[in-house]
Amino acid sequence: MSTLSSSLYLAEQVRELDRRTIAEEMNGDGFALMKRAGRSAYRALRRRWPQVRRVTIACGAGNNAGDGYVVAALAAADGLDVQLLALRDPASLSGDAGRAVTMAGDAGVEALAWQADTPLEGEVIVDALLGTGLDGAVREPYVGAIRAINESRLPVLAVDIPSGLSADTGVVLGTAVRATMTVTFIADKLGLHTGAGPAHVGEHRLDTLEVMAPSHADLIPVARLLSSTQLAAWLPPRLADGHKGDYGHVMVVGGAPGFGGAALLASRAAARLGAGKVSLATAPEHVTASLVSCPEVMVHGVRSVSELTPLLHGADVIAVGPGLGTGAWGQGMLQGVLDAGRPLVVDADAINLLAATATVMNRDDWILTPHPGEAARLLGWQADDVQADRVVAVRRLQQACGGVVVLKGSGTLVGDGRDIMVCPYGNPGMGSGGMGDVLTGMIAAMAAQGLSLERAACAGVIVHSLAADDAAHEGGQRGLLASDLASYARLWINRQVHGPPGSA
Repeated sequence: MSTLSSSLYLAEQVRELDRRTIAEEMNGDGFALMKRAGRSAYRALRRRWPQVRRVTIACGAGNNAGDGYVVAALAAADGLDVQLLALRDPASLSGDAGRAVTMAGDAGVEALAWQADTPLEGEVIVDALLGTGLDGAVREPYVGAIRAINESRLPVLAVDIPSGLSADTGVVLGTAVRATMTVTFIADKLGLHTGAGPAHVGEHRLDTLEVMAPSHADLIPVARLLSSTQLAAWLPPRLADGHKGDYGHVMVVGGAPGFGGAALLASRAAARLGAGKVSLATAPEHVTASLVSCPEVMVHGVRSVSELTPLLHGADVIAVGPGLGTGAWGQGMLQGVLDAGRPLVVDADAINLLAATATVMNRDDWILTPHPGEAARLLGWQADDVQADRVVAVRRLQQACGGVVVLKGSGTLVGDGRDIMVCPYGNPGMGSGGMGDVLTGMIAAMAAQGLSLERAACAGVIVHSLAADDAAHEGGQRGLLASDLASYARLWINRQVHGPPGSA
């Protein structure tokens, strides 16, 4: 069993893998594959909670319920006390699920009809209510069962997917189980890793059940997971005779009068992530504070685009947007940046200014880093529309704007027009001011050091999230500041052996 797979699929693709495996490798015996899934889920339960003696298993209908009945049979055979709650009459289940009901009965497990006042007697709950085929809002009695599971505060093992979560989008379909651990089968699903998915999945486990998805080349993954192991290949050791001119010049443009902090955060992050030189073009009143805070950054006070333009010619990458504002100063600075003919990282108010134009510009030489609200403004949507299908949103953005798009949020997406990458790192402590500004600086630093725009975006997203995870591991999620990340990020980009968040 592996923790993560690099390839992510839609639910229908995984069901097709299921069908092919049963037809081609199991002589049509789907129950054999169901038993594999049930055994996998039960093994995960015992490894995660080895002292458990009582377990509650909630089953709905279909193959997801069948997996749950198999778990019930195995738990009973292992000597555990099993409370089996059925939201669908077990006698009504047919096919492989019906065979699983018989297996549980043969093991001496009696299913009880779910009632709203049924006490949950187990030390751990197994969620086998609704599977990946759910495509509409959860209905009663499942709504009540999910509410009872969540309100119990007991640990929950979700079988294949937390009930009520969309396997394709990570959207909660009305209500969804908040699992402690999810064991998903055959191939990994996109919805487990983006949107609301990570908040409901808990600890993630994939068991392929010996089904080899890569051998079915016609089933192309919808996205791929980013990994910390990619950093070593993208950021090789520096040559002994290297100098600052070899590592790129980042120019940060932002910090309208009264908004100097955001641009400084981006500048400092770019410096810590290894850019050879970092310059900051900001409103004149912020120069002194910037020099005091980070003297390594070359600060220029600029009042107009005519003062900015000469500075831009020496930059390899320009990061624009942090603290830019949408007034006359910000509008002038953005226009100067757009005219400079340099690769760009575009964030915050620069995105808002672009969204306000009649026609959104399309360029191949930029990286846009919107959060869902900014993405919605670019697309003419509502933020909820973006979150309803983040993959569609990032594709539409890339088609409209060109370049590379980083759609921030839980399970950040990176799209370059060919592939979509998903970041599996990060934590809720990142929900504080300035985090996006730091990401902008990090991505710009990666691009300045010679990475392609797509790799620069991916590397910046990975390091940003891993740094936040390390900071949260050390000091907690509450009170995590954007300025905390740069020092942790520096450690990640200098590691030759990369491991999971928090590892040495």
